[in-house]
Amino acid sequence: MHALVVFETLWGNTEQLAREIAEGIGVESTEVMDAVSAPAALEPDVGFLVVGGPTHAFSMSSQRTRESAKQQGAVNIPIRGIREWLASLSSPGRDIAVATFDTRITSPRLPGSAAKKAMKRLVARGFRPVARPETFGVHGYSGPLADGELERARRWGEQLGADMAPR
Repeated sequence: MHALVVFETLWGNTEQLAREIAEGIGVESTEVMDAVSAPAALEPDVGFLVVGGPTHAFSMSSQRTRESAKQQGAVNIPIRGIREWLASLSSPGRDIAVATFDTRITSPRLPGSAAKKAMKRLVARGFRPVARPETFGVHGYSGPLADGELERARRWGEQLGADMAPR
């Protein structure tokens, strides 16, 4: 099984988590790529997809919220985030397992979740959820990640990998 981890990041925090999750999954072939580079149709060998991005304005980022992040000092502003990538993603036409994650500031704790919105869109396209959407905390808009979040991301990836392993 080939696993694909697709992420969107503006400050680098979500990318760090995506790479830890991929390490935790530990399948022979796990690829990590940003939403700008991700294909509109998944390769036939992809059997597991993980999607992650920052929570902005209670959901996935948009062109408007990415512009706001730029005004707050973000320098890595992608031309396409997970919202746009999911809109372009073809229905798989076969059984592909999916998990989603997001980043959100730890204080104040705000409602909304990019991971939940992404999962809803993926399920509507025919993907099969294998885990509840997961949230990882960051301090402030730019980070850094909250203490222990990288380790927790790796453990979550390990659990995902174990759940996906052939029995």
